[in-house]
Amino acid sequence: MRLLCLLPLVFLAGGGASRPRDWAHHGAPMFADLTVQEMKAVHSYLHAVPEMHLTSAESKTLKKNSILLMELHVPKKHEALRALDRGHARPPRQARVIIQFGNQSKPNITEYTVSPLPRPKTHKVRTFKGGRPVAFDSRPITSVEYHHLTKTLEKITMRAHTLLLETTGGFSFTNCSNRCLTFSDIAPRGLGPGERRTWIMLQKFVEGYFIHPVGFEVLINHRDLDPEKWTVEKVWYNSMYFDSVEELVEKYESGKVGKVKLPDHDENDLFSTYVPRGHLNTPTDIHGPKLVEPQGRRYYIDRNFVEYAGWSFAYRVRSTAGLQVFDLRFNGERIAYEISLQEAIAFYAGDTPAAMQTKYIDAGWAMGTSNYELAPGIDCPEIATFVDLYHFFDTDKPVRYRNALCIFEMTTAMPLRRHFDSDFHGGYNFFGGLDNTVLVLRTTSTVYNYDYIWDFVFYQNGVVEVKVSATGYIHATFFTPNGLHYGTKVYDYVLGNLHTHLIHYKVDLDLAGRENSVESMDLRFVNITNPWSPGHFVVQSKLHRTELKTERSAAFRFGRKFPRYVHFYNPSEKNKWGHSRGYRIQLNSHAHSVLPRGWREENGISWSRYPLAVTRHKDHEATSSSIYAQNDPWEPAVSFEDYIRNDEDIVKKDLVAWVTVGFLHVPHSEDIPNTATPGNAVGFFLRPFNFFDEDPSLASRSTVIVRPGPDGTPRVQRWTPEVVGHCVTQQPFFYNGTYGGV
Repeated sequence: MRLLCLLPLVFLAGGGASRPRDWAHHGAPMFADLTVQEMKAVHSYLHAVPEMHLTSAESKTLKKNSILLMELHVPKKHEALRALDRGHARPPRQARVIIQFGNQSKPNITEYTVSPLPRPKTHKVRTFKGGRPVAFDSRPITSVEYHHLTKTLEKITMRAHTLLLETTGGFSFTNCSNRCLTFSDIAPRGLGPGERRTWIMLQKFVEGYFIHPVGFEVLINHRDLDPEKWTVEKVWYNSMYFDSVEELVEKYESGKVGKVKLPDHDENDLFSTYVPRGHLNTPTDIHGPKLVEPQGRRYYIDRNFVEYAGWSFAYRVRSTAGLQVFDLRFNGERIAYEISLQEAIAFYAGDTPAAMQTKYIDAGWAMGTSNYELAPGIDCPEIATFVDLYHFFDTDKPVRYRNALCIFEMTTAMPLRRHFDSDFHGGYNFFGGLDNTVLVLRTTSTVYNYDYIWDFVFYQNGVVEVKVSATGYIHATFFTPNGLHYGTKVYDYVLGNLHTHLIHYKVDLDLAGRENSVESMDLRFVNITNPWSPGHFVVQSKLHRTELKTERSAAFRFGRKFPRYVHFYNPSEKNKWGHSRGYRIQLNSHAHSVLPRGWREENGISWSRYPLAVTRHKDHEATSSSIYAQNDPWEPAVSFEDYIRNDEDIVKKDLVAWVTVGFLHVPHSEDIPNTATPGNAVGFFLRPFNFFDEDPSLASRSTVIVRPGPDGTPRVQRWTPEVVGHCVTQQPFFYNGTYGGV
C-alpha cells in the first residue's frame, strides 16, 4: 500500500531519479537531529572524561558539573555542499554540547563539539564570534534550580500563610489539596549582567492558572549556588512594595495595608477552562468537514528528507530554537540552503513589578524542546504523518516527544488560479482553474503560557510561506487602576498586559547559485508630455530600482519606509526573457521596535531593529541569538549587530536574509480563555520573481478547463480521475457556465 501511495509522487516530481535528487537525498542526513543512540554515546563519552568530573543533571545540588544541552552541530556550508552538489561523502556528524561547570572555584558555561558520531572520540571547545565568554549567570534555569525556588517559596508563603488564605479564599502554597497556589517566574533575572534575581508571582493552580494572579509578587535573589543563602529582596502586595515578607505581614495584621479579597472560587464556572459554555447554533450530532486523501499520499518521506510536487528539503528541530529547513529545492534546483527559526520574544508592559520586568526571549527557555504532542484533527489533520522528536535538555537521557511534528498535504479551499472568460452575452468562451493544494510542515512550541504554531507551507507554483500563529493563554497580572495604561481588564482582578511578539528567521538564499545580489524596488511618479496629445501631460508610476551594495544599505530599520519589493537575484543567470533569476521576500507583519536602540536589554536582541537585514554568509555567524540571551541580554554572547557592523560588500555574494516579523497584542475580553489564531498569524513569503520562464504549477495535472461545445454542452477537459471517491463525493465534476435573467 505504501508503494501505491508513492506512485503519484514520481509524476508530480517531474520524472524519475536524477543526480541532483539523489545527491539531495544522500545529503539530508547531515541535517538530521541527533538520534537516541548518538545522544547516549555522547553522554557516555563525556562522562568518561576524567577532568570534567561530570555528574547527574538531576542531582539536587547546584554545585555540580553536568550536561545542560545536547543537539546536532550542523556542518560548515562548504563541506555540506560537496555532498549535496557533487555526491561526495558526508562530513562526520558532530554534537554541540553545553556543559555547566558549577563545581569549581570559578563556575562557567562551556560549549563543545563532540565527534565523530555515532562513536565519539574527541571534543573541542566552541567559541562565539569575537571569543565572547559565556557568563555563568546567563545559563537557563534548570529543573533543579526550580526545585530550590519552590522550596524557597514554601518558606516565604508559610510566613504569609494567613494573608494568602484570606486573600484567595482558602488557597495556599503547601498542604493545599485541590486549592493550591502555583507561580510563574519572570525574566530577565535582574537589571544588569552578573545578576540572578527573579520576580515571581503567585497564581491559583487551576486549569489556565496563567490568568489567575492573586496579587502577591516576590523578588528572590538566587545567584548563590547555595540555596540556603538565597534572599528575598522585595515583596509587592496591593500596589505597595515591602522590603521583606515580615514587613508585609506585620503591616497587614496591623491594618496599615489594605486587604485584598478575591471573588469566591467556583470550580463549576471557571472562566479559564475550555469547557464549552454559551449558546450554540451549530448542530452537534454530526462532525464538521474533514480533510481526506482519497487515493493515498502524494508526498514522500524518508526520515528527515521530504519530497512533494517538485519540492525537496531536509528538516530538523533545533532544541534551542526550533524548526529548520535545509537544502530547499524546486525541481532539483536549490532555492535556499537554510530557512530557520532563530528567536521569538514577547516584551510586556505593566503596573506590577512582574509585569514591567517581563521581557521573554524564548530560546533561553529551550523553545525548541517545548514541542509537545500534536492532536490529530485539531493541531494537524487526521491524515497527517506524525513524527516523534527527541531532545536532550536538562536531563541525563534523551526525552521522547511523541507525535511532535506533522507533515500533511491540504487544500486551501482557494483556487491557485482561475478565470471565467465571459462572452458577455450570457455565456462564456472558457473556464479554467487549478485547485490550490500545499504541503505543510508543522510543529509547535508551548513556552509556558503561549503556544506558537510553526508552519512551512510549500505551494505548487514555487512559493514558500513561512508562518507562525500565536495562541495559548495571555500573560496576565493582578489588576490595578493604573494598569489600564498597560492593558485591559479581562476579569475580576485580572489585567491582560499589552505586549509585542517578534519572531526572527534566517533565510540563506542560493538562487541559481551562490553569487547573489539584492535590490529594492519602489514606485516614483513621473510627469511626462502626452505623446498623442502634446498639450497635455501624463502622470504615472515608474519603477525605481536601487541596488543594495553593502550590508548597512540592506539593513532596513523599523520606523523607516520599507520598500515595496525586496528582490534577491543572480545577476549572471537569466530566464528565457533576459531577466535575472530571483526571488522576492514579502513580509506579512505588523512588527515594530520593542525598545529604543541600545537600551539595556535591547542589546541582546539587536536583530529586532530590522524587519530585514542582509549579510554575507559566514559559518561563525550561524545564529542571531542564543540560549543565553534571556538571562544576560545586557552583554549577549551573540550580538547580531556585529554581523553588519563591518558593512561588507554584498554584490554577487553568498547572501543571508534575516527577517523579523511580529505584532502588537493589546489583550481584550475575547482573549478569555485563550488567544485565538485568526488575525494572530505573521510571517513571510518567498515568491519567485523571474526565476522561472512561466508559472511552474502548469506542470500540475489537477487543472480543469471547460469549453462550450458546438451544441452549447460544456466540454470538460481534465487530467485526473473524474470521480475521486465516496469520501468526498460520488458526483462527477459538473460546470454549466451560463448566466442570465430570471
